[in-house]
Amino acid sequence: MTKHPAETIELELAILMRRFMAATTNKKVGNLDRSAYLLLHQISSHGSAGVKALAEEFHLDISTISRQSAALEQKGYVYRILDPQDGRAYSLQITESGAKELASNKQARFERVAELLQDWSLEDQQMFGELLSKFNRTFI
Repeated sequence: MTKHPAETIELELAILMRRFMAATTNKKVGNLDRSAYLLLHQISSHGSAGVKALAEEFHLDISTISRQSAALEQKGYVYRILDPQDGRAYSLQITESGAKELASNKQARFERVAELLQDWSLEDQQMFGELLSKFNRTFI
């Protein structure tokens, strides 16, 4: 009996997530955990953002983003900007230290992925990247 392609994709995604986490954790690729990396990347790429907007972007609860952003603030990677119209609301802005840490982690992650793909053709790498992007956009 032929398997549906979604069965193969589901299994391969589970294996990919496990192996990627093991590869980046065991070899200590960067100092940021996945959530910190993604939050800093989002703020760096799209400018300051409020906790609510970040929660919506990542499909997470506001309390989760608040906790993660507080940890980033404690490390000096982000700082709060008060909303001039609503003194209770604030946006998060990346600090110079946060930008440096993000750049360092991004480079380390890039080097690890490039190492894993070294035997792949550039065409295969391009296609894989495009398909991953397409798949990730289906969650929006």
